[in-house]
Amino acid sequence: MTAAPGTRERLLDAALDLTREGGYAAVTVGAVAARAGVSAGALYRHWPGKGELVAELFRTVCARELSAMEQAASSAGTAADRIDAVLSTFAGRALHHPRLAWTLLAEPVDPLLEAERLAYRRAYRELVAGLLVAGVQAGELPAQDVDVVAAGLVGALGEALVGPISPLAGGPPDAAALLATLRVFARRAIGAPAAQV
Repeated sequence: MTAAPGTRERLLDAALDLTREGGYAAVTVGAVAARAGVSAGALYRHWPGKGELVAELFRTVCARELSAMEQAASSAGTAADRIDAVLSTFAGRALHHPRLAWTLLAEPVDPLLEAERLAYRRAYRELVAGLLVAGVQAGELPAQDVDVVAAGLVGALGEALVGPISPLAGGPPDAAALLATLRVFARRAIGAPAAQV
């Protein structure tokens, strides 16, 4: 028999649920406490306020996302395939949970959360840069400034997703078409041959 989650975990789970439903604005101390079935005071025993709670939530969710991308990269073939797997995993997960992805990528947030967002982008960029270095060293990709190319890919992917995942988008995008376009774009950007069909 597994133990029931502790108060801290229940509060984080409640904050995640609220973020998936309504974004950063939906995560209020009262709403999180009510969803977790505890008093607002219980939340303040774990975090000074909403900002610190959501910053920890960002770190937790972003660590999961990064782990999923690293796992995707480890199961692919060539450097281009690994980069394709990372970008497709990122985009696919964002399209699967658009409200959460919107909050992580673009929703206006306070400076504490913006710092978490920048740290995540840096980690993502470093993952892609490492894959590019390996591809160049293996002769699979042409020589390139891997830091600039990695930053460009991460930035372009985020920008390409912002419209489709926006709460104002008016409906879900054609995920398959969007992913296919992003794959072609990424392979061209890194100087890789087109994917084999």
